[in-house]
Amino acid sequence: MKQQLLSQKNKDVLFTPLGINNPVTVQVLGICSALAVTAKLEPAIVMGLSVTIITMFSNVVISLLRKTIPNRIRIIVQLVVVAALVTIVSEILKAFAYDVSVQLSVYVGLIITNCILMGRLEAFAMQNGPWESCLDGLGNGLGYAKILIIVAFFRELFGSGTLLGFNILNYDCIKNIGYVNNGLMLMPPMALIICACIIWYQRARNKELQNN
Repeated sequence: MKQQLLSQKNKDVLFTPLGINNPVTVQVLGICSALAVTAKLEPAIVMGLSVTIITMFSNVVISLLRKTIPNRIRIIVQLVVVAALVTIVSEILKAFAYDVSVQLSVYVGLIITNCILMGRLEAFAMQNGPWESCLDGLGNGLGYAKILIIVAFFRELFGSGTLLGFNILNYDCIKNIGYVNNGLMLMPPMALIICACIIWYQRARNKELQNN
């Protein structure tokens, strides 16, 4: 039983989205939120975890219901499941992490329209069992969160000189050698440029992606 749960196929389902088939850098999904919530590291982490949890649980729910959902209304059912989970996560954030919830603003609600979620529900959860769907949701969510965290790390570090609000570069000894925080890093276009650099690096490392 353990071998079946951790078979090579299931490992591929879990780990492939973290690298060779990342939903952001390879499938180019969820780019909008990558631009919007990565000026600071904390909201990027919370957004990544929120999407991971919602993707994982929505995959499981749809997988359990897949044989009972009429084909003509499957998209509506998927949206209802995702909307319910997004509402729960949004209320939890407001209750326990209100400041971060304010920083994320409307983007938590817009998880409902995130292409990664709907894509995984339609392409995977509707055709596979709950365990495989859970792994797929977890893998794709973590792959999405990974890119958000990398982008936010560089934007906050070089844009504000901080990480998670802690001072890193704003010291006199660093400023005396000529370093100045780059305000351009805090603007949305820089998120796109950093994403492009990650895509370039990934394709340079993986030759099989260069023909896609």
